[in-house]
Amino acid sequence: MDIQAIDHIELFVEDAEQAAAYLRDCFGFALAGRGGPGTGLRGCDSILLRQSEITLLATSPTSMDHRASEYVRLHGDGVGVIGLRVSDAQAAFAEAVERGAAPVAPPEVSGPVGARVVFASVTGFGDVEHRFVSREGGPAAPFAPVIEETSCGRSGGGLLKTIDHFAVCVPAGTLDETVHHYQEVFGLRQIFEERIVVGSQAMDSKVVQSESAKLTLTIIEPDVTRDQGQIDAFLKDHDGAGVQHVAFLTDDIAASVRTSAERGVRFLTTPSSYYEMLMARLGPIGVPVEELRELNILADRDHSGVMLQIFTESRHPRGTLFYELIDRRGARTFGSNNIQALYEAVERQQASTNPAVLD
Repeated sequence: MDIQAIDHIELFVEDAEQAAAYLRDCFGFALAGRGGPGTGLRGCDSILLRQSEITLLATSPTSMDHRASEYVRLHGDGVGVIGLRVSDAQAAFAEAVERGAAPVAPPEVSGPVGARVVFASVTGFGDVEHRFVSREGGPAAPFAPVIEETSCGRSGGGLLKTIDHFAVCVPAGTLDETVHHYQEVFGLRQIFEERIVVGSQAMDSKVVQSESAKLTLTIIEPDVTRDQGQIDAFLKDHDGAGVQHVAFLTDDIAASVRTSAERGVRFLTTPSSYYEMLMARLGPIGVPVEELRELNILADRDHSGVMLQIFTESRHPRGTLFYELIDRRGARTFGSNNIQALYEAVERQQASTNPAVLD
């Protein structure tokens, strides 16, 4: 399947204004448009945001009939749609359904000749759908006629460049079938797998990626024979499979962290001891260790280079969806050696809001 890029992400949220304000004020996304009953959008209000190659749509339901209504009731705020840019959305939809995907929304063509857009959706994992998107005029074309755009520019300070990957949590025992589904239906290939043990907890993960390398899913399941951990907590609090975090790629993680923190983003902290052996473990990484320590940035190395990353705290009452900033300096993997530091940080956040988490 010809997946050219991640066209957009649609967040299903209780309050689109509030969700958009956070992404705009804290991460530097630019307001690009609005949609609602007055623009022909049925059953919801949506706010379009853009930055560099990233397009986000924050949608809150105004009708019980809209799919976002049931999603928010079951899962709280989260990623409801991952839009996939393809050359022919109608053909991609037909191909996916033929290969076993369940249809969510049949192809819908809108807009005038020369600026037509086609949307068509099928099931992905959990209650997340994949929306195939093709546009006359290419990526620079308007998002959709039902969104009244205020600015078509990709602006917002340029801190964040594109979407590096999605981390997806699935129930125990469903990792292999989820991977198989993406291989068979969407033509993704498995590029990585590992088992991670952190103390008395464990999880298994596999990474699948499109041939274009523009869509990458890190799919994770907990090992229920071990003690429960944050993956179990996500599945419980989210009520099933879903996107645990979205990773945004940046070219300068130190500048991005400083600016985002000044704007109000709260990042997970890392034990100071993590940095004591960092140089011995990785060698020169291009950023002073003291700067990494100050900013709580994690570092890892693979055979291709260095990767720097940091995770935000979750702002949601359920403690589910959060974000990652990642700076790839050649590295192609996903920071496996940092999982323990992340686990410890997430558990500290959970324990600070709910002391029973560590009981």
